Amino acid sequence: MPRYEYRCRACGTTFELNRPMAESSAPASCPDGHGDTVKLLSTVAVTGASSSSASSARPPSGGGGGGGCCGGGCCG
Repeated sequence: MPRYEYRCRACGTTFELNRPMAESSAPASCPDGHGDTVKLLSTVAVTGASSSSASSARPPSGGGGGGGCCGGGCCG
């Protein structure tokens, strides 16, 4: 079940709620009982395997071929 983050406009408290996506826009009361809340935008972090240097993340240079239509020789 997705977790949504909300902020109370009355007291400034930030809190999270687990609720179905169908209820993501439903009103949420803050833990202190205030009803004036706003849903915060979520950020998603996508990370890959860590590498020891930035150069290891680049594709190997040279060697021609492989990689995309025109780099792979399929354009004729």
